[in-house]
Amino acid sequence: MRPVISRARDTATRAIEWALPYWTRGPAGRETPADLLRVLYFGWVAAFCLKVLGASWDVSWHFKWLRDDLAPPHLLNSAGTAIVVTLVIVHAYTGYGVDRTALRLIQWGTGIFLIAVPIDLINHRVNGLDITSWSPSHALLYIGTAFMIAGVIRGWFVSAPHGRLRSVVLGGLFAFFLENALFPSQHQEYGILEIASWDRGQPYAEPILMQLAADQMGRPIDRGMVVQFSLPVPEWVYPVWFGVVALLVLVVARRLVGWRWTATAVAGGYVAYRAAIWPLLVAADFPPSAVPFFLMLAAVCVDVAFMIRLPAARAALGALMATAAVYGGLAAQQALLTAPPFMVASAPVAAVVLGAAWFGVERRRRPGDQAAPGALPLPSAEAPAPST
Repeated sequence: MRPVISRARDTATRAIEWALPYWTRGPAGRETPADLLRVLYFGWVAAFCLKVLGASWDVSWHFKWLRDDLAPPHLLNSAGTAIVVTLVIVHAYTGYGVDRTALRLIQWGTGIFLIAVPIDLINHRVNGLDITSWSPSHALLYIGTAFMIAGVIRGWFVSAPHGRLRSVVLGGLFAFFLENALFPSQHQEYGILEIASWDRGQPYAEPILMQLAADQMGRPIDRGMVVQFSLPVPEWVYPVWFGVVALLVLVVARRLVGWRWTATAVAGGYVAYRAAIWPLLVAADFPPSAVPFFLMLAAVCVDVAFMIRLPAARAALGALMATAAVYGGLAAQQALLTAPPFMVASAPVAAVVLGAAWFGVERRRRPGDQAAPGALPLPSAEAPAPST
């Protein structure tokens, strides 16, 4: 035991000796040594991994057990938050690894998230379960995290030297952003299987959770109560959220990373993660979810659309193809596996909104085209994108 403690002490001493020279106050955008940049952003990746694991377990947990502030998923998420707060302090004090815009996004995002936590706790004390992922207090958590990850994406984009590592990490950060954006939609993905478990006579939810939900709704425990508990939002929400928000994230990722199959890779990483935790949850006797495999087809359409050279045509045709892929893929998945219910009539709205937003992305310059003082120079938005 003593040799282990001694090695841990020596490792900590070396880490402190390495870090201390960098602990100097400076403005955002100062030139960042390569080794420090890697440590900072691998720290962000570790923090987001903890938060994603905690969040995934959290949704499944809430479809089985009563809510608990100190539940293991919350503790896992809190460990990631602790790393986030540490990194924000380092960036803010030293100015390393971020430009001014990235720092502001990270600070605002972290601040919104930290404010949202006690608001959510109070909301649960007042309103009980608040089971839906689409509630205002939960939305503050997603919005804060979105600003936070956007700041990290920008910081890495304007600070990291060009190369494969820069693109791979950037793609990974967009996968984290996609996971956060799609987190509320997991309610429908778990909910549809919760209803199926009730129909089998083996509900995933524990009796005490179902009783509390029924009491809050003022109705008996029956199938109608389970449906209201599991699918509390209209059927148009799920496809439109994927058809606009998820696809717009993939569009921005494809444009910033620049690799030919970026959108497919980012969506593939997300879907692979969701598929990987499915058997783990089942093995641990927690409810599984309907994995959104249909997103892969839409991501391929986004990448194919970027082969069109004219931005306006790319946005218009890309929106049509990707929207058709979302709704067609949902229909196929619903027939072959399982998927949440969706309203086909919402497809034209999703296509129009996505097309307008996509065109807006095309018209904007990429971050770093006007580099902040001390940031590394970047190619213009018109530079040819690398391919794989």
